[in-house]
Amino acid sequence: MIKILRYGQVANSDIFARVVPAMNVEAIVTDIIENVKANGDKALFEYCEKFDKAVLTDLRVSEDEINEAVAAVEPKFLEILEKAASNIRKFHEKQVRNSFIINDENGIVIGQKVIPVDCAGLYVPGGTAAYPSTVLMDSIPAKIAGCKEVVMVTPPNKEGKVNPVILAAAKVAGIDKIFKVGGAQAIAALAYGTQSIPKADKIVGPGNAFVAEAKKQVFGQVSIDMIAGPSEILIVADGKSNPAHIAADLLSQAEHDTMASAVLVTESEELAKAVQAELEKQIPMLERAEIARKSIDDNGKIIVADDLSKAIEIANEIAPEHLELCVDNPFDYLDSIRHAGSIFMGRNCPEALGDYFAGPNHTLPTSGTAKFSSPLSVDDFVKKTQYTYYTKEALERVAKDVAFFAEKEGLTAHAKSAVIRTED
Repeated sequence: MIKILRYGQVANSDIFARVVPAMNVEAIVTDIIENVKANGDKALFEYCEKFDKAVLTDLRVSEDEINEAVAAVEPKFLEILEKAASNIRKFHEKQVRNSFIINDENGIVIGQKVIPVDCAGLYVPGGTAAYPSTVLMDSIPAKIAGCKEVVMVTPPNKEGKVNPVILAAAKVAGIDKIFKVGGAQAIAALAYGTQSIPKADKIVGPGNAFVAEAKKQVFGQVSIDMIAGPSEILIVADGKSNPAHIAADLLSQAEHDTMASAVLVTESEELAKAVQAELEKQIPMLERAEIARKSIDDNGKIIVADDLSKAIEIANEIAPEHLELCVDNPFDYLDSIRHAGSIFMGRNCPEALGDYFAGPNHTLPTSGTAKFSSPLSVDDFVKKTQYTYYTKEALERVAKDVAFFAEKEGLTAHAKSAVIRTED
């Protein structure tokens, strides 16, 4: 049963659980990365047989396999995928940054170019659940950014097939190449390239502890989006809220995995008790009841605060991945929220809207990192380069200033390079 605590009975830093792997993930992942670096596709085929129980002769998903998968998906779902993709594109198109140029001083031109990365690598998990939503959320911003190539890796089943809904989403999103490989070995393949899989410049997408550790280890060789922890939701709700709705929203995250964290902060003890009871009604009805039960019992919490202002203060301190504001006039509180991955406003905006359909991205900072990082966006798939142009006359006007500055740092060659052109 979920715990009900008075504010102050648990430290804010302890409200969300953290994964501490029982095995030495770091060493295992290091060995996998080194093997893939040394042996390329050969290592990938071996890992696929070992971990996925699939014997493959080709890592790439063929056009025939994609078309077969699309044909196997019910038309209604294809229609919904298209609607969701349209909403995601509409939102992310507003994030596109433009290059700029400044030439308002005589003889001086400075500017910045915004350039997409050449190859974006997308990791899509397999395992107990398929996530076509991740395919859309992580690839559409890359396409909007203008990446030359978007490559997806995802583990196959033991028959060597990729889940049809994953391939259907990839078709809708316009992904260029898809490969049947998962785990840390897939991250290594994207980071270093193999005979089949191109080297990516940016790797994005969620995964298990091995995938997260692999992304951590290859960072620097390649850019990554973030090191994501277990999913988390914090709901700020007042006493007018419907306890059945609040319980359902908490369980929408609890069913992800046993380490997921679902937290309610409210000023109402009556609501706290009603939600606690409602959770006990709803958990047995879930298909993933066992997972949700452990998540709620181990990591779920209801915090009773003095008032809504204190509840908002708690939310800012925790900086949750998902934050629901189940209150009247939620826009009155929006400016007070400083740290959250994504905010869901009002009583009719369950977090699931953001997971699948509304348009804002669902790849979000976890574990308090919303204090300094952002949701996945078009910005993640571009880089900036800057340029400077001075005429001889423009340089002559500032050369002595540049040299003076350089000499203060003891860098006389810097100083000389500025003034030597004025001595001709």
